[in-house]
Amino acid sequence: MRAWLMMAAVGLSAVSVAAEEKYLSPYAVEYKHPRQELIRDLEGERGNPQTESVVPHAEWYSRKVREKWGSWGPAARHYPFPEIVSGKSADWKRERVIATALQFQGYEYQHHHIPNWHPPEGWPWMKVGAGHNGKGLDCSNFSAFVYNLGFGIKPSGDIKEQAAELSIPGPGREIRATRIDKPRSYAEFAKTLKTGDLLYIKGRPDGEVTHVVIWVGAIGKSKGDVPLLLDSHGATVQDSNGIQIPNGIHLRPFLPDSWYFRSASHAHRIIHD
Repeated sequence: MRAWLMMAAVGLSAVSVAAEEKYLSPYAVEYKHPRQELIRDLEGERGNPQTESVVPHAEWYSRKVREKWGSWGPAARHYPFPEIVSGKSADWKRERVIATALQFQGYEYQHHHIPNWHPPEGWPWMKVGAGHNGKGLDCSNFSAFVYNLGFGIKPSGDIKEQAAELSIPGPGREIRATRIDKPRSYAEFAKTLKTGDLLYIKGRPDGEVTHVVIWVGAIGKSKGDVPLLLDSHGATVQDSNGIQIPNGIHLRPFLPDSWYFRSASHAHRIIHD
């Protein structure tokens, strides 16, 4: 099948355009299936930013929301099962994970439940590296929202709960995730993990899980074939050109000397063969 190449800066939402003008990622994703086919339904009502929450959009910035959720903003809705997924192969579904996630590339790291919640000036805010409030997600709300939007599978947005969660609310039934123990060597990560797997990272090698990334796997393209991941993170990782990757949602390298590798805990596989 013809390969459909998508550079990291292509097909981004309007929110990420400004960030991408300042930062050009050296990383890419090469799909086996047409990107438009993978997320065609997200161009319609399912992908409408104003329907991301259980709270009607007109009430997102209301006193009620401020009192109930504060700096986190309104909670995410549980999306229904997307019919576009019916009958598709596991490889197709895994690529949909990444195509769905890259819709938010360039969004900032924020402690929010939904990506397009953009509170007004003066709203409570949990300080992060972005330096200001704005649209965005933290790591576990990002991974949870991607599976929710893409499949109607809704993991917990709490990092510790998500890292332990093997029975996940799905569309009408519980979805079982498979736990994958940390591979024994760096080389085995690329052999063991599959596109779309969630890899959990400890704050330090002997500590507790504090972070989650989406494994890009075989469809990632990078200099030297370094494995890629996709996450919402602070601006502390350099790309292959030695340039600091901005804070927020971006493709990042999984290097043998990186915190990602040294502090990796385990992975969850939600898309099964």
